[in-house]
Amino acid sequence: MPADLAVIGLGHLGLPLAQAAVAAGIDTVGYDSGPATDSSLTAAEVRRMSAAGFRVTTNPADLGRVRTAAICAPVHLGPDRALDLTAVGAAARALAPRMRPNTTVVLESPVHPGVTEDYLRPLLEEGSGLRAGRDFHLAYSPSRFDPGNRTHTFANTPKVIGGLTPACTESAAAFYARLTEKVVRARGLREAETVQLLETNYRHVNIALMNEMAVLCHDLGVDLWDVVRCAETKPYGFQAFRPGPGVGGHAVPIDPNYLPHTTRTPGHPLRMVGLAQEINARMPQYVIQRCATLLNEHGKSARGARVLLLGVTYKPDLADQEGSPAAEIASRLLDLGALISYHDPYVAGWRVRDQPVPRAESLYEAAAGADLTVLLQHHRTYDLQGLAVKAQLLLDTRGATPAGAAHRL
Repeated sequence: MPADLAVIGLGHLGLPLAQAAVAAGIDTVGYDSGPATDSSLTAAEVRRMSAAGFRVTTNPADLGRVRTAAICAPVHLGPDRALDLTAVGAAARALAPRMRPNTTVVLESPVHPGVTEDYLRPLLEEGSGLRAGRDFHLAYSPSRFDPGNRTHTFANTPKVIGGLTPACTESAAAFYARLTEKVVRARGLREAETVQLLETNYRHVNIALMNEMAVLCHDLGVDLWDVVRCAETKPYGFQAFRPGPGVGGHAVPIDPNYLPHTTRTPGHPLRMVGLAQEINARMPQYVIQRCATLLNEHGKSARGARVLLLGVTYKPDLADQEGSPAAEIASRLLDLGALISYHDPYVAGWRVRDQPVPRAESLYEAAAGADLTVLLQHHRTYDLQGLAVKAQLLLDTRGATPAGAAHRL
């Protein structure tokens, strides 16, 4: 049976979009060539979606006759630090032969400016025999889904839409108006794509600033977390970000130096983005340096030390490990000869260098027995005050423990 909406790609972007559509009463089919991988939705939530009529398929023929198709394929940085658009291309090739006139196609995957028009459009046109802007509508909408955020949901977060033509914009806007309270119209495709670029780079640049401040404040003997607490009382001109052991997540910062030549601008206009990436990429090594120093100050060597890592996901209270710095930190500890174990209420099994890492079943006992416990992610279930009492040494990379209860980043 035809559906109002086809969500292509059932990962961290696609399943939440499908969930919002089903909640709005939109007949939705989800397509993916593999199993659904989103870890921010519980099994119960997915079952409720199915009970409400949500259908999952691996057959591209089921994409025929849908009114709207949202491409939510995953995009990652390749070995050359350029975006790997393989999954977006596969989604387009699955959809194109089955498209009908007047279909609205929206890309939500994080891409650099120009991808929707220069990469996706030709694939859709060649595969369908239809022309974008005349026979079907083509638009881009940056995803703003924030996993685990209970305040800013799909329904109350404004949705940015930019189309190939004004009619394309209006068609996509009419669809998203069924899901969210506010739709913001961008001037065109590239403006909407650049919104994604700006929002992602803004996050990474500001986290990099805080990571540099963390190193500086530690050297000066200043409590950075108290500095941030005071600074965020300023009612204008300041937004609080916080440092950490690295930057995880699915949205990657895009450095113009790695854009395709067809979209690259003269010079290097966003040098700050490249610098931010360098700073954030250094944080796992800085955590290792702090670990070794703490052990040494307490008469212990990193070699042979028992180190417990708490929280190996990229975000609190979720199972998603995409981009988490935990794996690199664990790998570097192994290089120093440390004996590592981990605890995470959302991760039943964890592998580093393709080898299983022992999981601590009794958290307090493991912390008491470890030479060093490192908090990498602050899950709500952690009683940090109790852990600070039990642990021989506790390094808090998230500033979540009370002042003086642990060594903070």
